[in-house]
Amino acid sequence: MNRVRMERRSFLKTAAQTLLAVPAVPLLNRVAGAQQTSPAKPMPTAAHAALPKPPARPAVILNVRDFGATGGGKTKDTLAIQQTIERCSALGGGEVVVPAGDYLTGALVLRSNVALRVEPDATLNGSPDMADYPLAQIRWEGHWIKGYIGFISATDAENIGLIGSGKIIGSPAVKGRVERPSGFRLPALIEFNNCRNVRVEDCYTQQFGMWSTHPVYCENVTFKNVTFKSGADGIDVDSCRHVIIDGCNFDTADDSISLKSGRGAEGNLIGRVCEDVLITNCTLADSGFACIGIGSETSAGVRNVRIEKCRFVHARSHAIFIKSRVGRGAFIEDIAATDLDVSGMGQGFLQITNTNTGKSDGDASVMGEAGIPEFRNFRFENVRVTDVPMLVDAVKMDPRKPLDGLTLENITGTCAKGMALVNVKNAHLSGIKVTGFAGPLLSTANVTGTGLEGAVKIAAPAAPPQELLAAPATPYQLH
Repeated sequence: MNRVRMERRSFLKTAAQTLLAVPAVPLLNRVAGAQQTSPAKPMPTAAHAALPKPPARPAVILNVRDFGATGGGKTKDTLAIQQTIERCSALGGGEVVVPAGDYLTGALVLRSNVALRVEPDATLNGSPDMADYPLAQIRWEGHWIKGYIGFISATDAENIGLIGSGKIIGSPAVKGRVERPSGFRLPALIEFNNCRNVRVEDCYTQQFGMWSTHPVYCENVTFKNVTFKSGADGIDVDSCRHVIIDGCNFDTADDSISLKSGRGAEGNLIGRVCEDVLITNCTLADSGFACIGIGSETSAGVRNVRIEKCRFVHARSHAIFIKSRVGRGAFIEDIAATDLDVSGMGQGFLQITNTNTGKSDGDASVMGEAGIPEFRNFRFENVRVTDVPMLVDAVKMDPRKPLDGLTLENITGTCAKGMALVNVKNAHLSGIKVTGFAGPLLSTANVTGTGLEGAVKIAAPAAPPQELLAAPATPYQLH
């Protein structure tokens, strides 16, 4: 194993040591993970070393009221709050305090070394006027396009924070995700682009038709004790490294958490992997799709994800949905989940597919055999399910690149149907003790491994269409 890969795989043991503290933002002390003894590939660990204490107080503390913010809810306070942020940055950094009140504001941009503290009984309310959100190049569904910046955003910044137990609420007048007829993507609630050392802690957030929180190309990002109420996605982790989502509550209407890395040939050529993500101690409820979605925008790859000690209380589809399609290319690998409680699922606990989920890029896809995503080393253990419609659905796997390495261990509870696996090698099943299901516990086609005794053989679905497998006449170029 080369040095780069060793460093990547050791992240969850050492992330805390590399995470720089935002001034006045408390840091995690420890998140521990269990050691594994299965003969399958070990699950990534999540042990964090104790962190040094942050400074007792930031160098500079500025109150937005001192710069003209009214907090009355009718007059826009955009300029006053932004000027406070700018001055705090100019003075070397510190904390900008938003005291109790209702603040109507357009887009706010954080600067390096500045933490924005929204105090109890304070609410930042997004403006309904699109003129209050500048246009820029933003990432939307795996492509860079022209769109409106987030309500609270930062670009090329480091050591930034959004903290405090106040509220951050988008405008209900901003409906949907894309503006018609311009086609511009509408503002996310919180968006960080190419930032390092980011912390969002203790806030209550509410968004309506567009994604709530969207870090892109970021490194060392922590969400701690945040409430996400959203009419769309909760957090979209997009081509980021070293991300911790700890103790958060999700009430969303698409994916509560989605992990992405770009779409088609554009995302593949840019090549920014989404990697080293820890999701722990969270409660997830979603009325639109899955609680945790990995994909389908995976054209630069997703790897080294650990999900632990989470409660999945509702989803229209699945607790966890790992998905891609032919034409994405790249990989999803080293996904591990342990100590989960799952109930209220519309379709099941787990679904896995690498064939046809998500939008096609047509001629701008990753062409040829390279366009078939590779799935490797998935482990799910110590899972307690209650009345899930289906335990595991993994029938839509491309026979040309089967899933290599699937461990299902110590899964208990009740389900209406069992597990269906197609095109899987190196499967390891043990301790599956569920009741209440009709039909076979395990159905398989083209599956090898251990713990498969008694499986009922089923017909494998036809291979996906071949139209993307020819090499392109002209290689794709970024444009």
